[in-house]
Amino acid sequence: MPRKIINREPYKQSYYAPSPTKLTRYLRISLPWQLVRFVVINLKMLKLMARSHH
Repeated sequence: MPRKIINREPYKQSYYAPSPTKLTRYLRISLPWQLVRFVVINLKMLKLMARSHH
């Protein structure tokens, strides 16, 4: 019979989502970085579609 896990420390730090670093926050609002990611994702989609229509 499996043992029931008892949560003894419900509010310790590992239960909360990590806060983003300064670099992460910058990259989220940086338009040049978003443009680069947009192009990369679109190229990946085009490559995938080209393989599926082969």
